[in-house]
Amino acid sequence: MSKKCNSKIVVIGGGSGSAVALRGLVQKDLDISVIVTMFDSGGSSGKLREEFGLLPVGDIRQCLLALSSSDDQSVKGMINVLNYRFDAESSLSGHSVGNLVLAALTTIHENLEKAIEELSILLKTKGEVIPVTFDQSNLCARLKNGHVIRSESDIDLRSDSTPAIDEIYLDKPVKVNQKAVDSIMSADLILLGPGDLYTSIIPNFLVPEIKQAINSSEGQVIYASNLMTKLGETSGYNASKFISEILRYLDSTKVDAVLLNDAKLPNNIVESYKAEQAELVAVDENVKCFANSLIVKNFIQLEGSVVRHNSKLLADVIIKTLEE
Repeated sequence: MSKKCNSKIVVIGGGSGSAVALRGLVQKDLDISVIVTMFDSGGSSGKLREEFGLLPVGDIRQCLLALSSSDDQSVKGMINVLNYRFDAESSLSGHSVGNLVLAALTTIHENLEKAIEELSILLKTKGEVIPVTFDQSNLCARLKNGHVIRSESDIDLRSDSTPAIDEIYLDKPVKVNQKAVDSIMSADLILLGPGDLYTSIIPNFLVPEIKQAINSSEGQVIYASNLMTKLGETSGYNASKFISEILRYLDSTKVDAVLLNDAKLPNNIVESYKAEQAELVAVDENVKCFANSLIVKNFIQLEGSVVRHNSKLLADVIIKTLEE
């Protein structure tokens, strides 16, 4: 098809992975929405959730900042402030300023959606951040030996991948945010990831209406495969294992495309990640079974010693896909 001006893109995930994708997409002429998981229980978000009964706001903050008008000098200064994190040993317990602002706005309005709207205006965002739900629920993981982990943070921070995760689920059902469903149904392209498989991407599919909307949408569905495995979640996973897990929770058999990395890392970065018991995700032959097409490139961008997706390349690939 020919390129559509202001095509609608929906990113589904949460955390730093979605933020990386958004930093590239926001530079394009696109109508962007990002649907974020709301089951985080760690770090600053977890503390605010535990102390004040608030929904987790960390993923929302990261995505709002990624969508902000960073070319505006007044906004650029505000981004630096909202990104600031207090020392963990201080009385402010490692909270980020952005999380505290969202918590304050939510308390003032007794409404997280209104808080997001106000901060979006302040940051002059070029897109919309949509929580998958406004209900409280905990992400749980059942391991291969039957043991159950009952919080997102305990899944995220596991120090061992044995036994492996058998399934994840919510400890109680939640009501979907209808805005998330409507956004998916009107999308030209739905980007799943990048992000942690079991704590950022798949949790959104545990809200039944979300996976139903993805399967019913006429938009193209693309999965941006992780670059690295993660201890406690995906140790030993190859590319086909990542996408097959995505499809298992979507109740689907294929996506339109999978974005895969074929580049290697410098030895010092390999050694750094080896210390974390993480490695590059291997691209195997079986991945062809789960997608109509594979887009294999050097997607790596190093931020110091941290491996990230190249935001610009991700955005360029999506634009090209929309043009075809």
